[in-house]
Amino acid sequence: QVQLVESGGGLVQPGGSLRLSCAASQRFLTAYAVGWYRQAPGKERELVARITSGATDYADSVKGRFTISRDIAKNTVHLQMNSLQREDTAVYYCNGRWMAGDYWGQGTQVTVSS
Repeated sequence: QVQLVESGGGLVQPGGSLRLSCAASQRFLTAYAVGWYRQAPGKERELVARITSGATDYADSVKGRFTISRDIAKNTVHLQMNSLQREDTAVYYCNGRWMAGDYWGQGTQVTVSS
């Protein structure tokens, strides 16, 4: 069983920035994919950003504002979120996919409000 733990969520004003972090009990380097998803109230969970072997994907709504990165030495995955908008308010989940299966963190709340 792989455990993922997110941190870094909170309340931020529109136009502000936050950085989310995800730590795992399994090496991210061995994962097929690692990424961030989000779920807003009343909506389905959606992909925000993802790293797979040789590729990085972003949702159209966050391109140019969000950056996903992987710190191999610290075994963490980050999501740098800039120019945050009210529409970015959601619970953000870290996801990792290994040979053993697909794993999720417990989620961290991001609220963009003035």
